[in-house]
Amino acid sequence: MLKIRLQRVGKKNAPSYRVVLVEHTAPPQGKFQEILGFYNPRKKEKSFKKERIEHWLSKGAQLSPTVHNLLVNEGILKEPKLKAWRPKPKKVREEKPKEEAPKGEVKEEVKTEEKVEEKVEEKIEEKTKPEETKKEEAKPEEKPAEKSKEESKEEIKEEVKEVEEEAKVEEPEKKEKK
Repeated sequence: MLKIRLQRVGKKNAPSYRVVLVEHTAPPQGKFQEILGFYNPRKKEKSFKKERIEHWLSKGAQLSPTVHNLLVNEGILKEPKLKAWRPKPKKVREEKPKEEAPKGEVKEEVKTEEKVEEKVEEKIEEKTKPEETKKEEAKPEEKPAEKSKEESKEEIKEEVKEVEEEAKVEEPEKKEKK
């Protein structure tokens, strides 16, 4: 069966095409029977031999979808355009499990970090409570000592360090148990 299709010519990164008549089993860059026109997509130039194309179509030659659409644009054919390409089917990737540290260790680290953050927040809340609530909580015999803001910040920092040290000590104990 004869086909009218494009044959690429031109340099690398500068495509230009011939419209040729070939046997449908011929390789894309192989021998052709007749040149029926050309198409340069970079310069938007195209030229077709209308009489020869109509002659070969009457003899039963088939058009490739791209050439069909080019001839419709030129007005040589009075048919609707064809879909010239199909998207490739998407392959479902099977994700391989990544090499990770043992799951138990990762969870422990996250838990200890969360515990540390919770304890720090609790300590900060305790230290930053309004003085009235402190007085209510204090025993009537004891008087709350008034401290400057700097002193209370330093105490919070010390307590945070203690909490972090406790968390570090807890981690190795858990790992040893496993």
